[in-house]
Amino acid sequence: EVQLVESGGGLVQAGGSLRLSCAASGFTFDAYAIGWFRQAPGKEREGVSCISNSGASTYYADSVKGRFTISRDNPKNTVFLQMNSLKPEDTAVYYCHAELLYSINYWGKGILVTVSS
Repeated sequence: EVQLVESGGGLVQAGGSLRLSCAASGFTFDAYAIGWFRQAPGKEREGVSCISNSGASTYYADSVKGRFTISRDNPKNTVFLQMNSLKPEDTAVYYCHAELLYSINYWGKGILVTVSS
Protein backbone atom coordinates (compact mmCIF):
# COMPACT_ATOMS: atom_id res chain seq x y z
CA GLU A 1 0.00 0.00 0.00
CA VAL A 2 0.96 3.64 -0.28
CA GLN A 3 2.98 4.80 2.69
CA LEU A 4 4.52 8.13 3.64
CA VAL A 5 6.70 8.17 6.74
CA GLU A 6 8.10 11.38 8.20
CA SER A 7 11.23 11.61 10.32
CA GLY A 8 13.65 14.23 11.58
CA GLY A 9 11.46 16.31 13.85
CA GLY A 10 12.27 17.38 17.37
CA LEU A 11 12.95 20.32 19.65
CA VAL A 12 15.18 23.21 18.61
CA GLN A 13 15.82 26.73 19.77
CA ALA A 14 14.79 29.72 17.69
CA GLY A 15 17.32 30.30 14.95
CA GLY A 16 18.22 26.64 14.71
CA SER A 17 17.72 24.12 11.93
CA LEU A 18 16.07 20.78 11.31
CA ARG A 19 15.79 18.54 8.27
CA LEU A 20 12.62 16.56 7.81
CA SER A 21 12.50 13.46 5.63
CA CYS A 22 9.54 11.77 3.99
CA ALA A 23 10.14 8.19 2.89
CA ALA A 24 7.60 7.01 0.32
CA SER A 25 6.61 3.58 -0.91
CA GLY A 26 3.79 1.83 -2.73
CA PHE A 27 3.59 4.06 -5.80
CA THR A 28 5.65 5.34 -8.70
CA PHE A 29 7.38 7.99 -6.68
CA ASP A 30 8.96 9.98 -9.49
CA ALA A 31 5.61 10.41 -11.25
CA TYR A 32 4.07 12.60 -8.55
CA ALA A 33 4.55 15.86 -6.76
CA ILE A 34 5.08 15.71 -2.99
CA GLY A 35 4.17 18.36 -0.45
CA TRP A 36 4.66 19.30 3.16
CA PHE A 37 1.85 20.65 5.31
CA ARG A 38 1.77 21.66 8.94
CA GLN A 39 -0.80 22.14 11.65
CA ALA A 40 -0.17 24.19 14.75
CA PRO A 41 -2.29 23.85 17.89
CA GLY A 42 -5.65 25.53 17.38
CA LYS A 43 -5.01 26.29 13.72
CA GLU A 44 -5.99 24.77 10.39
CA ARG A 45 -3.59 22.68 8.39
CA GLU A 46 -1.64 24.80 5.94
CA GLY A 47 0.55 24.11 2.95
CA VAL A 48 4.24 24.75 3.56
CA SER A 49 6.06 23.58 0.46
CA CYS A 50 5.76 21.24 -2.48
CA ILE A 51 7.97 19.91 -5.23
CA SER A 52 7.16 18.59 -8.69
CA ASN A 53 7.84 15.03 -9.73
CA SER A 54 11.18 15.86 -11.32
CA GLY A 55 12.16 18.46 -8.75
CA ALA A 56 12.20 21.19 -11.37
CA SER A 57 9.42 23.23 -9.76
CA THR A 58 8.94 24.16 -6.12
CA TYR A 59 6.46 26.12 -4.04
CA TYR A 60 6.86 27.80 -0.68
CA ALA A 61 4.40 29.53 1.56
CA ASP A 62 5.28 33.17 2.12
CA SER A 63 5.91 32.48 5.79
CA VAL A 64 8.82 30.14 5.04
CA LYS A 65 10.35 31.59 1.87
CA GLY A 66 14.06 32.09 2.23
CA ARG A 67 14.24 29.81 5.26
CA PHE A 68 12.99 26.41 4.08
CA THR A 69 14.19 24.35 1.12
CA ILE A 70 12.40 21.34 -0.33
CA SER A 71 14.24 18.71 -2.33
CA ARG A 72 13.83 15.12 -3.44
CA ASP A 73 15.98 12.10 -4.13
CA ASN A 74 13.90 10.04 -6.52
CA PRO A 75 16.14 6.94 -6.58
CA LYS A 76 15.71 6.79 -2.79
CA ASN A 77 11.98 7.64 -2.86
CA THR A 78 12.56 10.42 -0.36
CA VAL A 79 11.60 14.09 -0.04
CA PHE A 80 13.36 16.46 2.33
CA LEU A 81 12.45 19.73 3.96
CA GLN A 82 15.45 21.67 5.21
CA MET A 83 14.27 24.19 7.78
CA ASN A 84 16.65 26.97 8.76
CA SER A 85 16.27 30.06 10.93
CA LEU A 86 13.40 28.43 12.74
CA LYS A 87 10.92 30.58 14.62
CA PRO A 88 8.54 29.70 17.45
CA GLU A 89 5.65 30.13 15.03
CA ASP A 90 7.03 27.21 13.01
CA THR A 91 6.02 24.91 15.86
CA ALA A 92 3.56 22.40 14.42
CA VAL A 93 2.99 18.84 13.38
CA TYR A 94 4.41 18.48 9.89
CA TYR A 95 2.81 16.11 7.38
CA CYS A 96 4.07 14.67 4.13
CA HIS A 97 1.46 14.52 1.36
CA ALA A 98 1.02 12.97 -2.07
CA GLU A 99 -1.88 13.32 -4.51
CA LEU A 100 -2.08 10.31 -6.77
CA LEU A 101 -4.30 9.29 -9.68
CA TYR A 102 -7.94 10.39 -9.53
CA SER A 103 -7.04 12.96 -6.88
CA ILE A 104 -6.55 10.33 -4.20
CA ASN A 105 -4.69 11.95 -1.33
CA TYR A 106 -2.24 10.20 0.98
CA TRP A 107 -0.81 11.55 4.20
CA GLY A 108 1.90 10.57 6.59
CA LYS A 109 1.09 10.34 10.27
CA GLY A 110 2.89 13.59 10.98
CA ILE A 111 5.94 14.55 13.01
CA LEU A 112 6.26 17.23 15.68
CA VAL A 113 8.57 20.19 15.33
CA THR A 114 8.88 22.39 18.41
CA VAL A 115 10.80 25.66 18.31
CA SER A 116 11.50 27.28 21.65
CA SER A 117 12.15 30.97 22.22
